[in-house]
Amino acid sequence: MRGAQSVCCRAEESVNGAGPKPITGVILLAVGIWGKVSLENYFSLLNEKATNVPFVLIGTGTVIILLGTFGCFATCRASAWMLKLYAMFLTLIFLVELVAAIVGFVFRHEIKNSFKNNYDKALKQYNATGDYRSDAVDKIQNTLHCCGVTDYRDWKDTNYYSEKGFPKSCCKLEGCSPQRDADKVNNEGCFIKVMTIIESEMGVVAGISFGVACFQLIGISLAYCLSRAITNNQYEIV
Repeated sequence: MRGAQSVCCRAEESVNGAGPKPITGVILLAVGIWGKVSLENYFSLLNEKATNVPFVLIGTGTVIILLGTFGCFATCRASAWMLKLYAMFLTLIFLVELVAAIVGFVFRHEIKNSFKNNYDKALKQYNATGDYRSDAVDKIQNTLHCCGVTDYRDWKDTNYYSEKGFPKSCCKLEGCSPQRDADKVNNEGCFIKVMTIIESEMGVVAGISFGVACFQLIGISLAYCLSRAITNNQYEIV
């Protein structure tokens, strides 16, 4: 009888532990949507695969929400095999997040170089016809009040400058026509400003992901302990 009561106590603790999992999934889902909206221009100038990064967060958040619901159901049913399956899936997600964090840390300098090179290519291929790279350049220069990669002089090596001068997105004042007048455009380049924003905002993402990972470890431990308690005590729902 005491064993059954002990298992019931553990079940209650596990329910409390499993409860936040859908919430952590919602948080990751929200971060993914926020990243898609606020960082899309920067990701699009890294490479084509980088634009999928927010979708990875959205997908992971959705999976965690579904797993959290499954974990609550497994706990209520006091099913040992379902709890073990739940712990296994949480462990896989945790390992994927860990690998992704390590890869991101190791290759952070390559990401900077990739962005700088692709931004430079986007300037040289800039045609103001609405293609996504040219559109991203305009949005970045308008939003951050910058011009060029290192500074405004980067535009002088482009075909667009030879034909029309500086793009309007380089203007200090809204609605100006800078043509080749350097006094009308922002002097600062965009690369340093973009890197500052990416590092700060990705730091927020990393912190949230770390918090989610901690919750996952708690969930893994509770699910594993409860499944063992159910198996050892042959607990059945009355």
